[in-house]
Amino acid sequence: MPFALGLHVIVAIFFASHVIRTGQDKYWLMILFAFPGLGSLVYGLMIWLPDFRQSHAGRSVVRGARKLLDPSRELREAQEQLDIAATADNRLRLAEALLNYGRASEAVVQYQAALVGVHAGDPGIRVRLAHALVDAGKPQAAREDLEKLIAEKPDFKSPEGHLVYARALAALDERPKAREEFEVLVGYYAGLEARARYAQALLAWGDTPRLRDLLAEADKIAKRMPGAARDINREWIDVLKDVGRKAGAGQAA
Repeated sequence: MPFALGLHVIVAIFFASHVIRTGQDKYWLMILFAFPGLGSLVYGLMIWLPDFRQSHAGRSVVRGARKLLDPSRELREAQEQLDIAATADNRLRLAEALLNYGRASEAVVQYQAALVGVHAGDPGIRVRLAHALVDAGKPQAAREDLEKLIAEKPDFKSPEGHLVYARALAALDERPKAREEFEVLVGYYAGLEARARYAQALLAWGDTPRLRDLLAEADKIAKRMPGAARDINREWIDVLKDVGRKAGAGQAA
């Protein structure tokens, strides 16, 4: 089979799996294999690309590309929208942009202002507020807010909230409790952020044996990741590399 045709068939099989997995109309299968190349191009533009852009991975890739090409674009646009209409949703958008831009203290103000009306007490916003508080150097406030949230909503589960809580404990130098929370996190948290944050804490604590094991685990996970997942986790892979260099204990790929 010529290489080009073989490549077209591989792409068609990839899109066919997407058809089946996402419940698309089955006529797409006929189009994909009756017209290899052209069928894949049409399906990719009409179905797969819009679906990918709405996925978590797709949004991360799009945000990364925008940030690389125009780092302040999202922040400018979010501020403009808030100036037009001071809604809770616009405050949340601006808060996210501020947090991503390293202006955590300002993000705290916007998250707090968004906790009104239908969003009052919203657990997701409260988790993001706690995240901003930790980044702003206020781990005690973040810890207190999260413990209050846990008491009020014991059934609420949030991997992000769990990670923020562990980070707050580490920042407060409550090592035994922070270690306990991080050990649970690395067992289930998707991606490499939890391991990267834990590695930073272990480096600060001087716990070289556990750090060495953690870096080795992260290295194996990073090497097994498909390209798209590695791109999404690139920031945390770089953090792990940096920790490894500082500790002289190995690094993630």
